[in-house]
Amino acid sequence: MPNNLPFISRRAALRGFAAASFGSLLPTDNPAQNVSTTSQASPIVTKLQPWRPGALDIHHISTGRGNVAFAVCPDGTTILIDAGALQAAPDGDSDEKYRISHLPDASRRPGEWIARYISRHMPFGRQPEIDYFILTHLHSDHMGGLDLLTPRPAMSRLGPYQLTGVMDVHEQIPIKIILDRAYPDYNYPVELNDPHQLNYRKFISSFAKSGGTVERFVPGSSRQIALRHSSPGTYPMFTVQNLAANGKVWNGKDHDAVDTFPSLKTLATSDYPTENKCSVALRLSYGGFRYFSAGDMDHDVTYGRQPWGDIESAVAKAAGPVDVAVANHHGYVNACGASWVGSLRPRAFIVSAWDSAHPTIPSLGNMLSEDLYAGPRDVYSTALKPENIIATKRLREIQSGNGHVVVRVPPSGRSFEVAITTNLDESDAMIAKFGPYETKLQGK
Repeated sequence: MPNNLPFISRRAALRGFAAASFGSLLPTDNPAQNVSTTSQASPIVTKLQPWRPGALDIHHISTGRGNVAFAVCPDGTTILIDAGALQAAPDGDSDEKYRISHLPDASRRPGEWIARYISRHMPFGRQPEIDYFILTHLHSDHMGGLDLLTPRPAMSRLGPYQLTGVMDVHEQIPIKIILDRAYPDYNYPVELNDPHQLNYRKFISSFAKSGGTVERFVPGSSRQIALRHSSPGTYPMFTVQNLAANGKVWNGKDHDAVDTFPSLKTLATSDYPTENKCSVALRLSYGGFRYFSAGDMDHDVTYGRQPWGDIESAVAKAAGPVDVAVANHHGYVNACGASWVGSLRPRAFIVSAWDSAHPTIPSLGNMLSEDLYAGPRDVYSTALKPENIIATKRLREIQSGNGHVVVRVPPSGRSFEVAITTNLDESDAMIAKFGPYETKLQGK
């Protein structure tokens, strides 16, 4: 048993794990605090069992530095959604204090920790490799940011780019196919050329020249992302529906998408869609199970001046009800609005947190509101800043506030479980388990 338990405090451990509910915020020695509340929880310290063929595992990896989700599909196909890596910047004194501490620590870059985690959870017998990397949008907390403080930052042996985020992952684990919202032009709505984006573009150029496949994410398609380690028809219940990118949203019935953003010709440059609004969105389905992820989409309409800005509501309506939803924009104040919550109606929300404002009071309130849809729901956060626990009282109502959040769907696709594993070391100790939850569609 580790010295520091990230989900259940040592005080609770000394009680012999006597109760599944602790009902209060209990202090830990880790800067990223945890919350535990009444739930279908099994407080337990054991190793997470490996993926088995026919199951779907989705790991929300907790580094405290950005979004990352790693899925092992029923046939062993692997999908990585984002690989965020915020690094200290020259204005660190004014910015870093709001961030969650590096997890498990700062001895390695976040992308290195991500790669090591993925290596441990690859399907048995396979060489580590990632079949698909999907970048939701070109921000550092999703693709990896530059180290602007180190005089000689780590450079890749594969190309002329700095190692960070997905670049660090690819350095250790080969990626086969990359999908993003802007390839090959990277010029919508403006040229994507800040230093972090240019570093990513150098990586993409090198990757493509070396024989890797890069594609623009196609809204509306349900064929662009397919199982790669089984014959067609082996798992007919598994699909990935591309929902949106760059304001183009699936029409809900075939492979087409409609524009929701106005023509750039009609907008002042200052009113162009933001990088967050241009995020990729997808819905992954397996039997009756539905999973939603949409990067940093939001509902900001600039005080009513830009009604088209509520992109998250349009995408949620296209997706329909799901079982698990990743909170848009880390649960920030301009995301996870009432319409988004009411359309998706998930049994479980997952917040990928790295800041003291992840999640915020309005967004968390929407997620917890039974006025928006009836019935129970659980909220899981990969980490929490201690200050947010004090400021946002309703965090006491969430199920877990620290640790890798692993969603596991059995071959039937009729249920799912959520496991919390430690982010303080690489033991993969499972310290709580929730469920099983029945899926909404029950395999239909």
